[in-house]
Amino acid sequence: MSNFLPNALVRKLGVNPLFDQEAFLEAHENGLKLTSVRLNPYKPVDLDLKLSEAVPWCPEAYYLDERPKFTLDPLFHAGCYYVQEASSMFLAQIIKELGLDKDTVKALDLCAAPGGKSTLLNSVLSADSLLIANEIIKARANILEDNLMRWGLSNTIVTNNDPTAFRRLPGFFDLMVVDAPCSGSGMFRKDEDSIDEWSEANVKLCSERQRRILADVMPGLATHGYLIYSTCSYSEEENEQILDWLIDEYEFESVSIPIEESWGIEVTQSKKHEAKGYRFYPHKTRGEGFFVGVLRFKGIQPMFNIKKLKVEKSPVPIESLKHWIKDYQQFSTFVHHDFVHIFPKELEVYIKAAQQVLYLKNAGTMVGKWLGKELLPSHDLALSIHLSQDIPTTELNLKDAQNFLRKEPLDPSLFPENLKGWSLVNYKGQTLGWVKVLGNRVNNYYPKEIRIANL
Repeated sequence: MSNFLPNALVRKLGVNPLFDQEAFLEAHENGLKLTSVRLNPYKPVDLDLKLSEAVPWCPEAYYLDERPKFTLDPLFHAGCYYVQEASSMFLAQIIKELGLDKDTVKALDLCAAPGGKSTLLNSVLSADSLLIANEIIKARANILEDNLMRWGLSNTIVTNNDPTAFRRLPGFFDLMVVDAPCSGSGMFRKDEDSIDEWSEANVKLCSERQRRILADVMPGLATHGYLIYSTCSYSEEENEQILDWLIDEYEFESVSIPIEESWGIEVTQSKKHEAKGYRFYPHKTRGEGFFVGVLRFKGIQPMFNIKKLKVEKSPVPIESLKHWIKDYQQFSTFVHHDFVHIFPKELEVYIKAAQQVLYLKNAGTMVGKWLGKELLPSHDLALSIHLSQDIPTTELNLKDAQNFLRKEPLDPSLFPENLKGWSLVNYKGQTLGWVKVLGNRVNNYYPKEIRIANL
């Protein structure tokens, strides 16, 4: 790929006297492809992957020496880890340094698909915090929903809304994460085809779109709330200049995040307000190109009146699910699109607020369809960390687990002779999904829309 990088981009980066153009070009020419994964702290297991060096700015994240075929690994489908680019995991360091991992917060991941930052927030924020993960594009929202379902937590809402919709929740969010659509220059090494789509005109268009997105969502940020803004672009117009624009337009102050010098992250300052930014270059860090800045809102925002909301009694009482949910007393239920969902009791009113003003793809944990006297359990419940441990389970070997993921019939001899009805199948102690044992046959209830076509 020698000399294929856009001259206009390299020339602008070279204005910085600290920029090592030769090393930057070499990092792209050598074709190195990095793979990193982040483990799910709620689903500890001995992985089949060969973990290498730890990602220094993110707990439970590791580089891999080689990239396996993740679709072959049942533990990937069980939500035991997420494949994520290492630079973007710096979000974990930010949350820790802001102390938000110790607070109860309401967080919005605005441009959330495919789900890397949302699953990270699920891991580092407290379990009694609320996360709304939003994606405006419907097809990508489906992927986001699937990835969060695998992660297994019930304190999460997945929405499919335009950023303007969040104006209807004024002053609601203590934390906003906006990983904005950008020109993508930071991904050139990972995706060479994206080079042909880059232009200075597209950078300008992206910068304008980023400002519109931020302006649309800004009323939803709480008084003294935090905005974490990021892109995978190297262009100053999409990064430091956006921080200056935010400070000009709104009452923000820049927040510094302590880092280790050995990490190779470059700390920058915007020209007008000296707002701190953090740049990741592939010749300096073990990751792809990335930019992030952190701002704190100093002004006073109008607040959404949560006290006006009335929580209606659910037609399916939580007691009816006690055989399916562990510690069921900690949860409330509500019915959404004919399916029963559970969510933490302390978040009940917040989910009601979201339900009134947003389009919800999913909320809490979808338990299943209530048929009057019995439950038709959902795949979400199978992967939930709140699933009862009293439900019968059968451990599968790798071959049988892969057959299950292909939605193939399983041999009845794999199951105990006296087992009848609903049962879970596991691999290495981690749940993969539901089967129904009916004597001489076993029905595989793995969802057909996510089955593995080629293994």
